[in-house]
Amino acid sequence: MGNPYYECPLPVTIPPAKPFLESIKLGIKETLFPDDPFRQFKNQPASRKFILGMQYFVPILEWAPRYTFEFFKADLIAGITIASLAVPQGISYASLASLPPIIGLYSSFVPPLVYAMLGSSKDLAVGTVAVASLLISSMLGKEVNPNENARLYVQLALTATFFAGVFQAALGLLRLGFIVDFLSHATIVGFMGGAATVVCLQQLKGILGLVRFTHGTDLVSVLRSVFSQTHQWRWESGVLGCCFLFFLVLTRYVSKRKPCFFWINAMAPMMSVIVGSVLVYLTNAEKYGVQVEGVAVGRSFAMFKNYHIDGNKEMIAFGMMNIAGSCVSCYLTTGPFSRTAVNFNAGCKTAGSNIVMAAAVMVTLLFLTPLFHYTPIVVLSSIIIAAMLGLIDYEAAIGLWKVDKCDFIVCVSAYIGVVFGSVEIGLVIAVTISLLRMLLSVARPRTFLLGNIPNSMIFRSIDQYPIANNIPGVLILQIDAPVYFANANYLRERISRWIYEEDEKLKSTGGSSLQYVILDLSAVGSTDTSGISMFKEVKKNIDRRGLKLVLANPRSEVIKKLVKSKFIESIGQEWIYLTVGEAVAACNFMLHASKSNNQVADEFDAHNNA
Repeated sequence: MGNPYYECPLPVTIPPAKPFLESIKLGIKETLFPDDPFRQFKNQPASRKFILGMQYFVPILEWAPRYTFEFFKADLIAGITIASLAVPQGISYASLASLPPIIGLYSSFVPPLVYAMLGSSKDLAVGTVAVASLLISSMLGKEVNPNENARLYVQLALTATFFAGVFQAALGLLRLGFIVDFLSHATIVGFMGGAATVVCLQQLKGILGLVRFTHGTDLVSVLRSVFSQTHQWRWESGVLGCCFLFFLVLTRYVSKRKPCFFWINAMAPMMSVIVGSVLVYLTNAEKYGVQVEGVAVGRSFAMFKNYHIDGNKEMIAFGMMNIAGSCVSCYLTTGPFSRTAVNFNAGCKTAGSNIVMAAAVMVTLLFLTPLFHYTPIVVLSSIIIAAMLGLIDYEAAIGLWKVDKCDFIVCVSAYIGVVFGSVEIGLVIAVTISLLRMLLSVARPRTFLLGNIPNSMIFRSIDQYPIANNIPGVLILQIDAPVYFANANYLRERISRWIYEEDEKLKSTGGSSLQYVILDLSAVGSTDTSGISMFKEVKKNIDRRGLKLVLANPRSEVIKKLVKSKFIESIGQEWIYLTVGEAVAACNFMLHASKSNNQVADEFDAHNNA
């Protein structure tokens, strides 16, 4: 690196300035339309644009004209398969939400029809989910007792569903679906695992045949309620529950090991309901502590007669189906993973499988609901527990521990918040931790000391590549994030500390004194006025130490702002380089030239003294 022959490097190009409105337009496009959904409309006549627009917002208009009999056969099989799962889950999750079971069936009838028209996924199967059901129960239950004022409770649940749909649709229409990305994977694993644990604990009421149970969802309240009523435990209910739970878990295990037997897992909940109902009917088990559903369906009807996937488009579809559903006695629905997996494995070809499922549920509503009078609650509890066990992803938690201890702590914090606090507390903790992690990564970006990989012009982090060598007299630092007001002060202090520590190390080892500080800006995609002020303050600090600041590979947005702020003018265009290698070569050339000049001066002085 000490070669005195120095080749003039390529200059850093300053991009031409763009008009303000054009910059704003480009920024909005990159922020809200990264997938460029309008590219299909380019160079199309007005009539074609209208058709494409209708197909974009109502996807059924796109795939329906191309629908074939082969597609219908595949969707028919898939739809019937997921319907066998939707009916028992709809009843179970409605009871979890403290709603009449028939509302759970309604929620597997109307929303799938809306999604089939507006949804863009071929595989998604729409229906109710346990976590949303638990949220409704825990939050609305604090305001209204579902047993004392059932009508008001149902009205509040439907109203909450309506506003959830409005919120979802608004996020989709405003292209703000990226907000969901602020929940990290670790946070979701912890929250979902905690919610699944809470749901399982709540089912102890049905498994043990208890009549009274706590309204709290935390672990302490549930265990206190369970063990304070040991004299009311019904062993008949417990044995029946354990048998059905074992059967459901076994079918899930077989389906995972042998995917070709996916239908066994899909049919297991319905088989459990049928077998359980028959057993209760034949043995009069309700007289021995096995509680039944006891739904007067006639009265309930009288009471309630009144593959590129576009995430934002899906938000609109979910929002519209919840808005429409809330108007016809359906509560919150989405795309359950278990049901979608069954739909996929069943070989669905289009969203038409949701239409088939809705038709099957309609038949159930019209003709089969009286049969559910004998459905044991313990069977419904077993179905819920079996479904929730799949959401407790302990393997993912172990993976987090191995890969990133910080992510593991985030996961555990969210889990503990749900299990020992409440679902709302866990949700707040999950969101808060996710935002704090994001803010911390922005406010405290990494800076790295770079060194030269031997026999190359490549410069990499010395922490990652211990074989990389320091360059005598030169400190090379890389900033690994955009420079904003949130991190400008931190970066200024951290760079000053790097310089101080390097200076002290050189003095203690008797090495060459520090002469140049190179900032590698290749990872700094953008900056603001606070960031520019930081660069100016760093330069002043370096100047006071008698050192020289050198910049390497400033990006387009950064170099434009540095030019406009006249920072480049103050540092000198000759100290901006395209690569770290060129910057180091220039610094070495200057160091060698300075050393040569000093030697000539010393020889001249010695000659004069002689």
